[in-house]
Amino acid sequence: MFENQQRDDVEALMKADAEFRRLYQHHKELDSKVHDADIGVLPIDDVTLASMKKEKLLAKARLERMWADRVHLIH
Repeated sequence: MFENQQRDDVEALMKADAEFRRLYQHHKELDSKVHDADIGVLPIDDVTLASMKKEKLLAKARLERMWADRVHLIH
């Protein structure tokens, strides 16, 4: 996520906005757990995995809105 953005810009937003930082870290944790579950390293049931994927997508959508709001304010 945010691969096309300047790393410095993402880090600056993480330093300036505690909610963005918390949500970004939460998304990364979910991403790692979902990946581990998908490859069979983390044994969880399908319902839990589906719930984690949904939560991850919601976090990503919120992060993208926060990023877009920031970019809009700058320009």
